[in-house]
Amino acid sequence: MTQKKGIHFEVSERKILLRIMDILMVFLAIYFLNLYPKFDYIEFNKSNYVALTLLAVYITIFGTIFELYDLQKASKFDTTFRNIVITTSTVVLFYLLTPILSPYLPEERIQIVYFYVVLIVSILLWRLFYINLIESPRFYKRVLLVGEISNIDGLVKALNTSDPNYKIVGFINSEASTSDSVRFKGLKEFKAADFLSVIEKERISEVLVASFNSEAIIAEVYHDLMMLLERGFKIREYTQVYEELLHRVPIQFVGKDFYKYFPFSRSNDNKLYIFFQRTFDVILAIIGLALGTLIIPFIFIGNIIGNKGPMFYSQERIGRNGKPFNILKLRTMVVNAEKDGARWAKKNDTRVTKFGKFLRKSRLDEIPQFYNVLRGDMSVIGPRPERPFFVNELSRIIPFYETRHIIKPGLTGWAQVKTRYGSSVDDSLIKLQYDLYYIKHRSVFLDFNIAIKTLSTILYYRGQ
Repeated sequence: MTQKKGIHFEVSERKILLRIMDILMVFLAIYFLNLYPKFDYIEFNKSNYVALTLLAVYITIFGTIFELYDLQKASKFDTTFRNIVITTSTVVLFYLLTPILSPYLPEERIQIVYFYVVLIVSILLWRLFYINLIESPRFYKRVLLVGEISNIDGLVKALNTSDPNYKIVGFINSEASTSDSVRFKGLKEFKAADFLSVIEKERISEVLVASFNSEAIIAEVYHDLMMLLERGFKIREYTQVYEELLHRVPIQFVGKDFYKYFPFSRSNDNKLYIFFQRTFDVILAIIGLALGTLIIPFIFIGNIIGNKGPMFYSQERIGRNGKPFNILKLRTMVVNAEKDGARWAKKNDTRVTKFGKFLRKSRLDEIPQFYNVLRGDMSVIGPRPERPFFVNELSRIIPFYETRHIIKPGLTGWAQVKTRYGSSVDDSLIKLQYDLYYIKHRSVFLDFNIAIKTLSTILYYRGQ
């Protein structure tokens, strides 16, 4: 068999490519703009490396905040154009406000307009190239799924929404077939006998094995998998790919060998990491409470008009190691919202007041929780603390649910920035997958990533 694999970029490679090319295109545009005699605001030379480096840093930071490097959004022109305009507008604003590191304002203010337009045009041209070439089918990663019929449907639905360039072209049933009637819309089934020829004919880049029981894989498929492995073909296990692409732990696929999937991050026991995290928590809590004090008068007026009742409320939540504590929040629901008992909050919940919707969307209702952070009940980043009633209910239904309590709960977290508000058991399962991913991969880099995405949530008014 002659292996013919298509050219493709991994997720990390595309994100790095986008960042590098954005900066290179901007630098190239500034270089050509310098050829225009009347433009001297920023010069492209070695002596100006500080100003150029600052520009690159601003593009990277604000591009991340405004989702310029979100691969799903980067594949669509309309969202890409919007994000480029917002990013460059913010970059130019901050660049002009830091004259110590960036160039002093030019005498002819029209040069700022040239600078602004050039940034937009240069990044936009590169992104058009990216959307029409690199996002085209020729660069898709073509994947063949090998697994059990019962697992394939759920797995395909999850992976198809994760990465626009990750295309599952078909599957091979790894079990002894009991029926010929099982089919999935948009997914072709190939015969086990044609395994090797399908690899070549369909230009498969990767084989994804999704089997709960490796003993159930029929000998014919197992033999071909071994042959591919010996030839250096890329074969991966579904839980590894699921976690890599969706950034959550697939606990619904984990069985009695669960310990293999939870090598938790060493940061959970790293004294230096914990010290710096607590220092960061205290500093941010003090700043948050100080800012909250400044806007309390406006919230007080809004509460009188739109909430009509107590401004604050306290509620029992479960913290680290299952220890309960009382969380402090700004009230966003009507008084006695749970007079009929505890129930899930949901989208467009009628119990939420008009002013409460504003508080939730802007995340202002979370400000009093900085008090809990200062007390040590919570951290700035971690799984959201849940109420005892729902913890008891969910821990009976969802495996490993109590595992999320091995670290402090957070004001924001991986689940909060990656998915919607949990309003059902299924939503809670997805949130738990994200929480466990954070606990498993906890690091300074991931914390920074969450902080950036939280800013995006606030700026795009996506609070729930």
